[in-house]
Amino acid sequence: MAPERLPAARFAATIGTRTELVSVAGGGGRYQVVIGDDAREVDARLSPQGIYSLLVDGVSSVVHVREEDGLTLVEVGRERYEIRVEEETRYVIRTRGGTASPDGGQILRAPMPGKVTHVAVSLGEAVAAGAPLIVIEAMKMENEFRAKAGGTVKEIRVEPGQAVNPGDVLLVIG
Repeated sequence: MAPERLPAARFAATIGTRTELVSVAGGGGRYQVVIGDDAREVDARLSPQGIYSLLVDGVSSVVHVREEDGLTLVEVGRERYEIRVEEETRYVIRTRGGTASPDGGQILRAPMPGKVTHVAVSLGEAVAAGAPLIVIEAMKMENEFRAKAGGTVKEIRVEPGQAVNPGDVLLVIG
């Protein structure tokens, strides 16, 4: 009997400042992995010691994978990678919410319909790049939006409990 083929799972993988969309399809230890436009056939086996044996395009590697502080740590030989892996949908929601304003600040817009569950900043507050701004519940997931750059909160147009629609301006940082 042939191994079960599962539908493709789609992820966003970020190493440092570079993010690639990744699609993984297959099952039973045999997968097709597409990173950007690069497709590879992968044979992956997990040993009882928790170490993966990978065969990628005929090249064998031993890979140790573990989770730590929200990152996936991957060790291949003497190389170590810290990768942030998230579902593609969650990545799109998280990154499409903010756009630059004409004065170089940030206009945070709702990327999809949802409900504001938390506003983490106040009017006039100085925020640093990466600071949490707003949490929106959408599709049964809480999505936290962060500042793309530092600045001062100029406008807050929503409050907790408020429903929002795609494109609604949530707040403005100048």
